Amino acid sequence: MQTAMTKEKMKQLLTTILDREFSVSPQEASNEQYYRALALLVVSQLKRKYDDFNMQVNAGGKKRIYYLCMEFLMGRSLKNNLFNLGLRDTAAQVLAGFDVNLEDIYECEPDAGLGNGGLGRLAACYMDALATTGYPAVGYSICYEFGIFRQKLVNGWQTEEPDNWLPGGDVWLVRRDDRTVEVHFDGQVDEIYDDGYYYFSHRNYTKIKAVPYDMYVSGYNSDAVACLRLWKAESDHIDMESFNKGDYVRALGQNSMNEAISKILYPNDNHIEGKSLRLRQQYFLTCASISDIVTTHMKNYRTLENLADKVAIHINDTHPALAIPELMRVLLDDCGYSWEKSWDIVTHTFAYTNHTVLSEALEKWNEDLFKSVLPRIYQIVKEINERYCRELYPKTGGDLDMISRMSICAYHQIRMANLSVCASHHVNGVSALHSQIIKDDVFKDFYKINPEKFTNVTNGIAARRWLNQSNPGLTSLLQELIGAGFEKDMANLSKFKKYAKDTAVLDRLGAIKRENKLRLAKYIHEHMGIDVNCDSIFDVQVKRLHE
Repeated sequence: MQTAMTKEKMKQLLTTILDREFSVSPQEASNEQYYRALALLVVSQLKRKYDDFNMQVNAGGKKRIYYLCMEFLMGRSLKNNLFNLGLRDTAAQVLAGFDVNLEDIYECEPDAGLGNGGLGRLAACYMDALATTGYPAVGYSICYEFGIFRQKLVNGWQTEEPDNWLPGGDVWLVRRDDRTVEVHFDGQVDEIYDDGYYYFSHRNYTKIKAVPYDMYVSGYNSDAVACLRLWKAESDHIDMESFNKGDYVRALGQNSMNEAISKILYPNDNHIEGKSLRLRQQYFLTCASISDIVTTHMKNYRTLENLADKVAIHINDTHPALAIPELMRVLLDDCGYSWEKSWDIVTHTFAYTNHTVLSEALEKWNEDLFKSVLPRIYQIVKEINERYCRELYPKTGGDLDMISRMSICAYHQIRMANLSVCASHHVNGVSALHSQIIKDDVFKDFYKINPEKFTNVTNGIAARRWLNQSNPGLTSLLQELIGAGFEKDMANLSKFKKYAKDTAVLDRLGAIKRENKLRLAKYIHEHMGIDVNCDSIFDVQVKRLHE
């Protein structure tokens, strides 16, 4: 369960890492060096647990969960991992022995710039929950060099600065060159019929290397560790003719263009270059991830016949929906499966979470752009659409308007939400109301044809971060009065209701609230120079702001 480590052992390891990595003694080390050394210690513990857990999963032939999302808003890792591993108090005591405050070390870590809001936070919560409950899970996203942006308000106006998180965040990333994947864009596809076999050849493509960086995600009081695999775009193309002429900018320019894929989360898409880059980001993520999933599965089972039995792939919103035709491409072109067999595997493997009820926000791609950037994937999507529409004709009683609304390719657009619903065995919203609106409005035609697909999964929060880590006073009171069961099952918090009229408990609760208000007031004063009256009501909303 939780990682056992004595103070003496942690002190020894920390001292060794400071010497080996930074050539300093504990007395000489800066807070930044302590932060990195402690993070490296935690990563080594997580990797050991992850390897042990993986061996158990492989031995038991357990089904694996793969969660694809363009965002994972992980927050800071040190505090969360120390808590989940049961090492927080040990770390605080060891650092105190060196006259260092653990709270000061926490402040050295930047937030990982891998997301900007609810989509990425939901994905991060799932990784925490899957590890805590013992499921074998891998998340996939892009290793963005810069987050969406760092916001400043100047004279009432928003200004945007790069959110460069990697200088402090890279300590949590483990590069895995052995799992590098080559991703192909652009070019032409030839259809070849040879000796009774029909196949496709992709030529004149642009190739980019997807290099994985692993971030381990601890579960609370659990043997399981999840892995967030982040893909970084790298290119080894160089125009030697231009280089030899001294035109170094031109010689290296294509590298810069290719590597832009993992530079910034969500480039502005109000121009064709931005749209093209977003589409490339999405295929880069899905192509690399599907390749990795298939490689792992083949290593364990030597066949893809049982892929749907041993693998669950979840797409969080439509950004990773290209994983659907990409898996079809692998099954058809690389493995030689028939269309029918490939589609059966795909439709029993994917599930989809929808995040919006606004039709204008449902992702659509211009057909010409899609065909140019992803020529083979375009062919597969067109074939999926043609077969799906033929299948819908008798089911809709020949209602052409309904078929038009449900089609994946229509009005010179590729509709990614329709593709996601068509190919997934389950579709859910993130609240009961949202899921009902999906059935009644957004996907009502699909619900009419396949009501069994639609379900609800209510959006969650990282409750232990908000309670155990952020509100230690309330946590202690709860542990004393109702026991520690709520830490893994929040339903146990209902036991606290019996104290609703207990004056002594209410007084203690009031004192805890007061202490938290004092902490916040102190923070506001130190960071903004504003004094807040702690006898007033605090009404606080925290929400990310977009442009």
